Amino acid sequence: MQASPFRSTLRTLCASVLIGLPAASWAASDEAMRDALNAARQQQWQQVDERAIEGHILSGYVEYHRLRNQLPNVSASQVLQFIDQHADSPLSEWIRGQAIANYGYAGRFGDLLTVADGEPAGTARQCYYYTALLDRAPEQARAAGLDLWRIGSSQPDACNGLFNRLRSDGTINATAIWERKMLAWQADETRLSSYLGGLLSGQWQTALDTVATVSTNPRAITSAPTCLGPECAATAAFYQAAMQRLTRDDTPAAFAAWQQIAPRLNLTSLERQVIDEELAFYALVRDVPGTLGWVDSVLPSLESERVLELRVRRALADRQWTEVMHWIAEMPASQQESSRWQYWLGRANEQLGNREAANARYQQAATDRSFYGFAAADKINQPYRLNHERNHFDDTTRAQTAQLPVVQRTEALLRIGEDGLANSEWLHAIQHGSPQQARALADYAAHQQWHARLVQTTIAGGMWDALEWRFPPAYRDSFMQWGSQTGVDPFLLMAITRRESAYNPVALSPAGARGLMQLMPGTATQVSRQLGINDPGPYGVLEPELNIRLGSTYLRDKLNRYQGNRLAATAAYNAGPGRVDQWLGSNSMESFDLFVESIPFRETRDYVQAVLSYRVIFESLANGGSSEGVSLLNDNEQAVRYDRALVRR
Repeated sequence: MQASPFRSTLRTLCASVLIGLPAASWAASDEAMRDALNAARQQQWQQVDERAIEGHILSGYVEYHRLRNQLPNVSASQVLQFIDQHADSPLSEWIRGQAIANYGYAGRFGDLLTVADGEPAGTARQCYYYTALLDRAPEQARAAGLDLWRIGSSQPDACNGLFNRLRSDGTINATAIWERKMLAWQADETRLSSYLGGLLSGQWQTALDTVATVSTNPRAITSAPTCLGPECAATAAFYQAAMQRLTRDDTPAAFAAWQQIAPRLNLTSLERQVIDEELAFYALVRDVPGTLGWVDSVLPSLESERVLELRVRRALADRQWTEVMHWIAEMPASQQESSRWQYWLGRANEQLGNREAANARYQQAATDRSFYGFAAADKINQPYRLNHERNHFDDTTRAQTAQLPVVQRTEALLRIGEDGLANSEWLHAIQHGSPQQARALADYAAHQQWHARLVQTTIAGGMWDALEWRFPPAYRDSFMQWGSQTGVDPFLLMAITRRESAYNPVALSPAGARGLMQLMPGTATQVSRQLGINDPGPYGVLEPELNIRLGSTYLRDKLNRYQGNRLAATAAYNAGPGRVDQWLGSNSMESFDLFVESIPFRETRDYVQAVLSYRVIFESLANGGSSEGVSLLNDNEQAVRYDRALVRR
């Protein structure tokens, strides 16, 4: 039985000697540990002062690197001993993964299965694992191996042995090779597609020639043979891949081609659905003329949540309220019952004069803590349902939490500048502890004002109703100050920051946005010049106070641009004002909810809804957890028409 993540081991008890040391001794010990860990990473063992780190609570990290360096030339029992000794730390999972990779590479499959604990993470390790299982559980290994094979991109070299054995025993046959070639063709993985084609016999030559022709001229699909490969084995995969490529490149041409060739193809209903679903999705996204009737004819058979969502949004844009109700009714129950679609069923019934039915739908939607849940509550004049979970921990419990090994290790890692390892330690404990233990750690993080770590704690622990932890008053004084100076609602600033960075002051997005409010360096430069202060540069903008000041000013400018409208300003903060101006110019929406659904980018739609609902939560928490007097939108935001007139000229 695996040890509890919170059980004190002999190693931890030995470390208690250090816990009682004065700060100066801790500092000396931590410095030695920092040096030892850096040396261990470089495998410079002569530089590790073993006596100086003896008994340190982080000594396991040095031992991890020592054992890792010795793999695969250590016994599985040594690896299991380390795993058991560090069962309450991510070190146990890391060494298990390293052992699987090293034993697999060395062909020591018996040792691999001894240390494995089910399917490992990562494709390379999975390939080694199922290679090892081929002799013990062949059916399971073959099925998993086929799943790993059916990928349209190159797999790690670690998979070569598994794939070779599956080809030898016939599990990966010519049809499986062709199907993967088609996936590679779809993904534009030219080298892989060519390699796979070379594995096929002359029986597949017509199919290979057809792919070459259609690659050069996609519209040649209309004259392609209706039977490809031995016993037509290549037909379905070819047409699915070719139609997907044409659909994404030229949806009107794909629609015309499919109308021409679909009747003569001998495909199963499931094979056709793959093509129909992709084509219906892009026909709606790109608003292809003349396709809506066809989409409506195939949509009931597709069971596609994404296409049904698009169809309802199309009906909303056209104000076809009966159609809205019809297509929501076609959704799976799990999709249909969300607050979003219950709200829109309420709106549709309201527009059609069915007030009683509308109220019932609004009542259902209003039970949810979300943008549409709050909007539904406004419709029926009910207070917002925050569904707030309150937790209480006293000083005694908090003191006990402080002595937990995970807390001691986390704080020691923070002291030596290993923030990434500290987060790994912390989240491992959250994910492997009991709900009560996870909440005790969340309380501790809150009292330490570890704001970013606290938010991650609630996510890892699934504490969705612990609002005071999910939305802590991080940097509150700064938001209040700069909100007051710029005239921007401070709760809106908090909501944007919570959505943008979850309070990580050094957050860096793939696009280059930085800091708490995720400012692009160019935006920071522009706003700094506007304020008459020095350009902070790419690193100065990470300073929390300055980031909040610049972000508040930037948001103020967006609010001014849209006459104080927070929906439009929030959308512009995410997608840029140019896009929002375009959306307002190309559509005329008489209500806020239709404007939100008309936003073409899912990311921005979700962003606007999240920020506005987060703002409600922040203000409610500031009111002691009560939503009384708190509103999702002001009167003007609810009454204004969302069109070009909203943009201040």
